[in-house]
Amino acid sequence: MNINLGAAWATAQSTITTVGLQVLGALVIYIVGRWVISFILRGLQKLLAREKFDPTLSRFLGNTLAVALNLVLVLVILGNFGVQTTSFAALLAGAGLAIGAAWSGLLANFAAGVFLIVLRPFKVGDFITGGGTTGTVKEVGLFVTTILTPDNVATFVGNNKLLSDNIQNFSSHPYRRVEITAQISSDADPHQAISAIQQRVAKIPNVLQTPAPEVAILSFTGVGPVLAVRPSCSNDNYWQVYFDTNMAIRDTLCVAPFPAPMPTYVVKQMSDAAAAAAAGAGAN
Repeated sequence: MNINLGAAWATAQSTITTVGLQVLGALVIYIVGRWVISFILRGLQKLLAREKFDPTLSRFLGNTLAVALNLVLVLVILGNFGVQTTSFAALLAGAGLAIGAAWSGLLANFAAGVFLIVLRPFKVGDFITGGGTTGTVKEVGLFVTTILTPDNVATFVGNNKLLSDNIQNFSSHPYRRVEITAQISSDADPHQAISAIQQRVAKIPNVLQTPAPEVAILSFTGVGPVLAVRPSCSNDNYWQVYFDTNMAIRDTLCVAPFPAPMPTYVVKQMSDAAAAAAAGAGAN
């Protein structure tokens, strides 16, 4: 069997050159495409920021556009290698249906993300509790919402879990009420304790005067009455007011004439005859 080495080498050279040019072209398309995508996304974000667009919707639109543009870039690169993009698109659609059936949860998170944007139970920057997580909303993404917890941990919660769970938005109103209880002794005058605590709490920085701080008897224990101390403040000052209120209660109740709350026991001394009589009466 005779092999024409010259023809084989020429064919190999032609193939290598063609593939090399295609790879080089794909690399150029990728670099230019990524730069164009970044340029478009930056321009979109600047435009939305200039128009004072809502940050929640801005980030969601940016993420959606980024996914769409990157998909177009992949199709262009495949077209450079001679792949029929129309056939690839049909194949991608079929694969999408199969993947969608297997990953229905992913699609549910995407749909839930759209509803979160439309229904607006919260926005970026709000302090919420939802999906078992409490913290500040940093981003509503295509599939997950990023929440920064008070201990500075980024938590990613599925949009579907958020939408299907109860959501508490602590930032939806301009102020919120701090809830703290204070135990006082049964020997203390509750009216005097309530007045002293109310005056002291009203002097705490950032406590609102309207509505005024509330102090009232909440319940009773064996030690004495339990007071409910309820100052109001803006959302940004919640923890400062919370901790300062605890300190104000301590400073107020630790001075005379407020005795320390301690359990009270009644001890009865009985003679042997009385004890025997009582035991006999109990037996009968």
